[in-house]
Amino acid sequence: MGAAGAAPRPVAVVGPTASGKSELGLALAEHLGGEVVNVDSMQLYRGMDIGTAKLTVAERRGIPHHQLDVLDVTEPASVARYQREAAADVEAIRGRGRVPVLVGGSMLYYQALVDNFTFPPTDPEVRGRYLARLEELGAPGLHTELERVDPEAARVIEDNDGRRIARALEVVELTGRPFAASQPPRDQPPRWGTRILGLSTESAWLNDRIARRTRAMFDSGLVEEVDRLVAAGLQRESTAGRAIGYAQVLDMRAGLLSAEEAVERTESGTRRYVRRQRSWFRRDKRIRWLDAAGDPLGEALAVLDVRQA
Repeated sequence: MGAAGAAPRPVAVVGPTASGKSELGLALAEHLGGEVVNVDSMQLYRGMDIGTAKLTVAERRGIPHHQLDVLDVTEPASVARYQREAAADVEAIRGRGRVPVLVGGSMLYYQALVDNFTFPPTDPEVRGRYLARLEELGAPGLHTELERVDPEAARVIEDNDGRRIARALEVVELTGRPFAASQPPRDQPPRWGTRILGLSTESAWLNDRIARRTRAMFDSGLVEEVDRLVAAGLQRESTAGRAIGYAQVLDMRAGLLSAEEAVERTESGTRRYVRRQRSWFRRDKRIRWLDAAGDPLGEALAVLDVRQA
């Protein structure tokens, strides 16, 4: 994995939802002698298992996984906190002479980890003003404001992610520059010399997987999982409550959607999110793309120059 005595270089596996990242990451960890670091913001939450397609303990096949189940659903997810704690996990894994395998499709979490960027400034008064606007207009209305001042940020940020929309508007106001200008350029060498692999997919192939996975989640007890989380404090306007699938079930329980509409909107919301992921990751020229529908493990091992058993 590197020069004698050097700490192992991490490997990142990124790409759109339902493309097979978890399976590939697990297989790579087995081949490389690695441990997995989660890069999915919703898998940070305890109890959010079915709707995030989180691997069960048995499915992890004894491979250590980090940054899973570290938050209660009542806590907001923080990219800055994740950056700090996930980087510490990576350093500890490398210190043990093992390979960190970074797996997930949460775009800012991935970039915060592999690029180690400094977060843009914040101001409680400005933030409070935009949160008040969020309360007044709702997330879609505030997203319209973001489209006017920063179309690129609006294209990347989901129109139901009110807190991120408010944060983008805050950064634009405080810096006088587009939100993206506060992010690090993606043409710099990644931290730790991380080798980045991406799963490339055709729309028809992935859409079929999304449809089957969505239906399987509902059939496997997603509604009951949400009911348990509501009892534990999950709310619709929380970070966890806005997750795709969970938001739709909460709306169903509130009488705003039928059961079938909840399934349909979960599927369509996932496809919409996938389009954003594809666009975002494709701009990162450091990624080596693998055919998700082919033999991604074989391709990955060839790229990494690892001999298959």
